Amino acid sequence: MIYDRPYMRSDFGRREISVLAWIIGITIVAFVVQTIFRVWFKSTFIEDIFALSQIAMANGFVWSLVTYGFLHAGPLHLLVNLLVTFFLGRELLPILGPARFVGLYIGAVIVGGLTWLAVSFTHTGGILLGGSAAVFALLTVFACFYPNKPITFLLFFIIPVTVKPKHLALIFLGIAVFGLLFQELPGNEYVAHSAHLGGMLAGWLYFRHVHHRTGEFANVRPKIEVPKWFRRKAVPSTPNRFKVNVTRPRNVRAEVDRILDKINNSGFGSLTDREKKILDEAHDALNRR
Repeated sequence: MIYDRPYMRSDFGRREISVLAWIIGITIVAFVVQTIFRVWFKSTFIEDIFALSQIAMANGFVWSLVTYGFLHAGPLHLLVNLLVTFFLGRELLPILGPARFVGLYIGAVIVGGLTWLAVSFTHTGGILLGGSAAVFALLTVFACFYPNKPITFLLFFIIPVTVKPKHLALIFLGIAVFGLLFQELPGNEYVAHSAHLGGMLAGWLYFRHVHHRTGEFANVRPKIEVPKWFRRKAVPSTPNRFKVNVTRPRNVRAEVDRILDKINNSGFGSLTDREKKILDEAHDALNRR
């Protein structure tokens, strides 16, 4: 039966959160190693090799486009990024699936790093640390999926504030644009607003051109409709319901198993309308037994 499969039991959420555990665990370990070299050995070896900078790229350290996202400037920087990653990731994993989630996270880090590199040529020096680009990408994707879903967070870890994701994303977008134009480009700011903008761009591109086109949210695209006065009156009819041939349980079970494997690999959002209807009908048929 389909409920005997591991990803249909109650531990399915824990399988997905394990992807978050890997990201969070690697980030914490990287910060610990970074701190050990910085405090105990008075060395910037980790930053020199794994942080993103013009010098690192000139020396051929192309891996720094990814590894910088797992290093951080301090404990508070680390804590904020990991908390936001956990809470947003917990909501997005059931939609994206583990593979797409990791792809989005790493892709946002790369796009944020490239954006920062492009801007950093306006002034010399400096390195880029932190997974903020990925955090801003997750926020953007979450705002695209749930623009009006109220979320509550603690401002300065004290004041509870409730806001809609679309408004929160617009606020951070405005802050990033302002910081880029009036602080980062003139060389008066140490915050990498350009990396934040790159992360938001990566999140939007993912939603618009990767998930949005093939996932369950494809039907939210704007449509051009004929004016009501020009439409023909609809004739009432009995809707055609999709039915699963339950007289062949082996065929149905094989099809359901294939769909569940697809959910396990790519997330629920990768299913077509036909596959979702098959799951619904199979679920109803099992409940009637």
